[in-house]
Amino acid sequence: MSTRLPQLRIPATYMRGGTSKGVFFRLADLPEAARAPGAARDALLLRVIGSPDPYGKHTDGMGGATSSTSKCVIIGPATQAGHDVDYLYGQVSIDSAFVDWSGNCGNLSSAVGPFAIANGLIPADRIPRDGVCTVRIWQKNIGKTIVAHVPIANGEVQEDGDFELDGVTFPSAEIPLEFLDPVDEGDEGGAMFPTGNVVDDLDVPGVGVLQATMITAGIPTVFVRAADIGLAGTELQPAINESRERLAMFEAIRTAGALRMGLIKAPEEAAKRQHTPKVAFVATPADYVASSGKAVKAADIDLVARALSMGKLHHAMMGTASVAIATAAAIPGTLVNEAAGGGAREAVNFGHPSGTMRVGAAAEQVDGQWLVRRALMSRSARVLMEGHVRVPAGVVGD
Repeated sequence: MSTRLPQLRIPATYMRGGTSKGVFFRLADLPEAARAPGAARDALLLRVIGSPDPYGKHTDGMGGATSSTSKCVIIGPATQAGHDVDYLYGQVSIDSAFVDWSGNCGNLSSAVGPFAIANGLIPADRIPRDGVCTVRIWQKNIGKTIVAHVPIANGEVQEDGDFELDGVTFPSAEIPLEFLDPVDEGDEGGAMFPTGNVVDDLDVPGVGVLQATMITAGIPTVFVRAADIGLAGTELQPAINESRERLAMFEAIRTAGALRMGLIKAPEEAAKRQHTPKVAFVATPADYVASSGKAVKAADIDLVARALSMGKLHHAMMGTASVAIATAAAIPGTLVNEAAGGGAREAVNFGHPSGTMRVGAAAEQVDGQWLVRRALMSRSARVLMEGHVRVPAGVVGD
């Protein structure tokens, strides 16, 4: 007779951050084998989310079978001076046994401060009875600082409010975020524009030569003009995600961009780096109807932008890609700046599939290199459920 072991019970919090949601853990609460990077940690998070799932539903896990809902976050004590906590983000593949640790989630960044405050990772004397608690976050995936300004009411994180975020159904309290020195320098250490150019001719197999802006701010991103790939820039998810041809085209662009940016050395490596780079397409302002039925007017926005995440068009806009948009918009000559009308700017309001979003970045040129000291955006966050997740014993080994 085989021995049947009870399921593991692991303290966890299910949180929405921005237009994403994920399972949050304190590092100390993970099984010992999963407290360090490696196969045991990946196996645990895959099982928590319910991947790999050939049905694409995540019925037997906490995931939502989309790039926005197949996420895990690990929060621990700060390992860097001048910071309050470490934040590690894992993007869990839906249909393969793979966790991508190559980038950050800008949306879930808004939930890190609230989680840290609620879980005793911020000293009590730092938390006002009413006001704002500033949390300095070390983003371990990319080695960057995020500063979250978390509203506090009656000594606890304030979640209710009147801040509306397109892509999120209900209003919540606003959480301003600062992404400091947001250029992702990668393993080798590099410039904001890995090729040295604000626009390149990118030879994409099966597509042709496209002009592209390839930037590493926020997250490595490849921008192309919507018109150059036969699109308007106002498309909603069905127009892209229900077309195998268009999805294949975008993956070809992403792979070519990853090679040109030095993120991979061979095309086949792109399959193991699903989270980065992102690929996005932009166009000048246009009227359209968002997925909610809301009318977006060209007169109210600076440009339209759409981006793909984990091989599908995102329902709104990734936070890290928003940083890339803000940064590229601030630099004359990029395709994003061109779509926004050109010239110097420190903020843009762009249209995305769920509505509009305002983001800011200030760029400067020093010794011929473009630098961005910080990018700004606002998000909101909320605890959806707290308690324990359960996974079969043996998932992380004996």
